Amino acid sequence: MNEQNFSFYLTRYFLTYLPGDCGFSSNTIASYRDTFKQLLKYAKEIRNTPPQKMSLEFFTVQLICDFLNNIEAQGKSVSTRNQRLAAIKAFTNYLSYEDPEHLFQYQQILKIRAKKCAEPTVSYFSVEGAAALLRQPDAETRHGYRDMLLLALLYDSGARVSEIIQVRIGDIRLSKPCTILLHGKGSKDRTVPLSDKTVQLIVRFLKKENLQAPEYRCQLLFTNPQGNSLTRAGVSYILKKYSDQVRTANPELLPEVVTPHCVRHSKAMHLLQAGVPLIYIRDFLGHSQIRTTEIYAKADSKAKRSALENAYPELMAGISASLPSHSWKDDIDLIQWLDNLC
Repeated sequence: MNEQNFSFYLTRYFLTYLPGDCGFSSNTIASYRDTFKQLLKYAKEIRNTPPQKMSLEFFTVQLICDFLNNIEAQGKSVSTRNQRLAAIKAFTNYLSYEDPEHLFQYQQILKIRAKKCAEPTVSYFSVEGAAALLRQPDAETRHGYRDMLLLALLYDSGARVSEIIQVRIGDIRLSKPCTILLHGKGSKDRTVPLSDKTVQLIVRFLKKENLQAPEYRCQLLFTNPQGNSLTRAGVSYILKKYSDQVRTANPELLPEVVTPHCVRHSKAMHLLQAGVPLIYIRDFLGHSQIRTTEIYAKADSKAKRSALENAYPELMAGISASLPSHSWKDDIDLIQWLDNLC
């Protein structure tokens, strides 16, 4: 008889198996953790079983099905339900090897099927929308210039929000070929090319912030007013602030909700419309499989294809109006670049 309880295996799963044997990133582990936090909360509130009394015998297919149904009853999407089920199945598969005594019980859970759901729509904006968004920050102020650089680099690199907040000064190659190293999902790093003009903007930012010395290579590129790392919520706040300003002037330019991932989608769509093959877009975005990138081709089939190379020069047209009237205008080449990105 196995004397180990549910908490023993769950603890070892999160502290040893996922980070050690699987090498999962902290973000992936956090996603799995949230699933079991909700499951334990459900067991306590609905089944009157607190976590300390949770046993392996209690971890049944009926419990999991009821939990999944409860998720949908709360108004959550089928996609969220399937995500929670995937996390539970991963743990159940682990239990199958660690506790074969309850193998039949675990097999019943593994047989639960994910529900079919509509393919998610790709939310993105036009080049004109990107240009309007990048014109909003007040580059005459310190934080306004930081925000402008953040938005420009977020779009230019197609980075995930988790990647952009991890960028350190040493991750940026300031000599040709100019690149930025992004630390992606699943500990998969990738190098994304940057134009010389983008690097000029970064170099000027580092000069203004006195961050050019070698000892600052390990320092984060983007920080909040307290000098700490920007959070996901912080980047979302900055993006919402300026996207709201755009919609106030022209509601048609941007979607109702603009998230950091929406900026990433927009970059991918613009690359596709410019004629860049999907295989290169896949590598640029850091997708592990080409079918993930194919969603952009499907989304683009519903819209008119255009010669984006003629639109790119307009991406940041007029941004010079937001630049300061004194010190920031000293570099004429930079102003010309901002007018002609990308």
